[in-house]
Amino acid sequence: MISVTKSLYAIFPIQGLIMATLTAASAGATIGAMPVSHHYSDEFRALIGERLSRFKVACGIDVGGLKRAAVVIAVVPLAQTPDDAENAEAAFLLTRRASKLRAHGGQLALPGGRVDEGETVAQAALRELSEELGIDLGPGAILGTLDDYPTRSGYLISPIVAWTPCGVLPRPNPLEVAQVYRIPLAELRRGGSPEVFSIPESDRPVIRLPMPLLGTYINAPTAAMLYQFREVALEGRITRVDHFDQPVWAWR
Repeated sequence: MISVTKSLYAIFPIQGLIMATLTAASAGATIGAMPVSHHYSDEFRALIGERLSRFKVACGIDVGGLKRAAVVIAVVPLAQTPDDAENAEAAFLLTRRASKLRAHGGQLALPGGRVDEGETVAQAALRELSEELGIDLGPGAILGTLDDYPTRSGYLISPIVAWTPCGVLPRPNPLEVAQVYRIPLAELRRGGSPEVFSIPESDRPVIRLPMPLLGTYINAPTAAMLYQFREVALEGRITRVDHFDQPVWAWR
C-alpha cells in the first residue's frame, strides 16, 4: 500500500520538457516495509522489485528535441567471487568514462547511452551495459524503472534498475570506460548525503553525492538518479528529483 499524506500534480517546463509529476512529502509517502538491509540476497532483490513495482514513474513528454537515453543501476555483490558473494553486501556499478570520449570524458557515470531507433529504453540500457562492461543480462534481470531525468546537455535519461547475478564480472570496454567501481549501497545512505546547494546560474537547487571511497563527488544527473534510487528502493519513500539541477560544467 502507498500512503501519501500530501500530494499535488504539477506541470512545468524544464529545458524544453513538460514533466507531469506526483509530488509527495517524503515523511508521509512510503512504499513497502521498512527498514531495509544491504545484504545481497533473494529477499533484498524481492524487496527492491516490490518497491519499484509500486512506484509510479514520472515520464517526460519531450517538446524540445531532447535525445532519449537510458542508464543502468546494476545491483551487484560487493565481493567479486561467488564464494564470497553469499554473505556479501550489495553494491552498484559506477564507471569513470574514458578521457578521450567526446562528451563528458573522465566523468563518473552509470553505464548507459543513447536509445537507438526502434529500441525501448530497457533494451537500450541492457545493450549499453553489454557494450560498456561486457555484462549480458536478459529482461528478467530488470527490477524496475525510475523517473525520466532531463539534462542540460539535451538528453532525457531513463534509469533502469537491474539485478546482476553472483559471479558476473565486468569486462570494461577501454574505448568507453577507463575504470569501473563497486560502490556499497550503504554509501548512498551515509550521513550528510546528498548535498544540495544553490548556484547563481540557476534558480534550481544543485545536487551531488559525497563519495569518500573515491575521494570525490558524484554530480547530477547521476547524483539525482542515484538519490532517487536510494529514496525509492532503499528507503521506501516516494521522492522526485527532476527539479534538481546540474553543475554548470555539466550543462555542455
